[in-house]
Amino acid sequence: MDPPVCLHLSGGDVREETRRDEIAACLAEVEAHIAEACRVSGRAREELTLIAVSKTYPASDVRLLAELGVRDVGENRDQEASAKARECADLGLTWHFVGQLQTNKVRSVVSYADVVHSVDRPRLVAALGNEAVRAGREITCLVQVALDGDPARGGARPEDVAAVADAVAGAPGLRLGGVMAVAPLGEEPGRAFARLREIAQAVRDDHPGADLISAGMSGDMSEAVANGATHLRVGTALLGRRKLFVR
Repeated sequence: MDPPVCLHLSGGDVREETRRDEIAACLAEVEAHIAEACRVSGRAREELTLIAVSKTYPASDVRLLAELGVRDVGENRDQEASAKARECADLGLTWHFVGQLQTNKVRSVVSYADVVHSVDRPRLVAALGNEAVRAGREITCLVQVALDGDPARGGARPEDVAAVADAVAGAPGLRLGGVMAVAPLGEEPGRAFARLREIAQAVRDDHPGADLISAGMSGDMSEAVANGATHLRVGTALLGRRKLFVR
C-alpha cells in the first residue's frame, strides 16, 4: 500500500468547508493506511497515536483537525508552535514538540508542550527539568536517537542513549516516555526502525515504564508500525505539501 499524499488546494480564498473536506479526506486515507499496516503487523489500531504535524500550516487547520477527532498535534519550531498553542488553548489538545530544541527555547516550550520528542543531551535534560519544576508541570520526554550515529542533525548516538534516559528518569518535573527517531536518508526505513526497536527495548529493560516509540512519518508509516512504533508523526499526508508559514 503506497503512502498517502494529501494535495493542498491552491489559492488563498479556499472556503473553510472545502478545506475541512480536504483534510477529512486526507485523514481517512491516513487512517486506512494505518489500519492496513496494523492488520499486516498483527497490531491493534488502539496501540498507535497519530500526531498531526502542523508546521507551516495555520491554527485554523489545527482546529479543523480537532473537529475531526485528532487530539495530538506536533510542531518543530517554538515560535510557530507557541503561537498556535495559544490560539488553540481552548481545544484541550496534547502538544508534541518534535524539532531540535535549544536550551534558550526551553522555558517557552515547557509552557505548552506536553511531550518533547527531541531530548538528546544531559544539558537539555537539566534545562527541561528546571523549567518544568518552575512551571509546576510534568513533561514527558523521549530520547531522540541518531540512527546514523551523527548527532549533528539531532539525536544521541546509540551508545549514549542509556545515559540520557537515566538523566531524564532522574530529573524532577520530567517523565521518561521512551525513544524517538527519524529514519536516516538513504537507508531502508524498516531496517532503521528495527534498530530503534532494539534500542527501545534496552531502555525499557532499565526503565519499564518507558514504552513509547515515536517513529514513522508520511512516507514510512508502515515500516514504523511493523517495528513497534506507538506514535506516528504525520504532516504531509494530512495537510499537504509544505508551504511557507503565514500567520
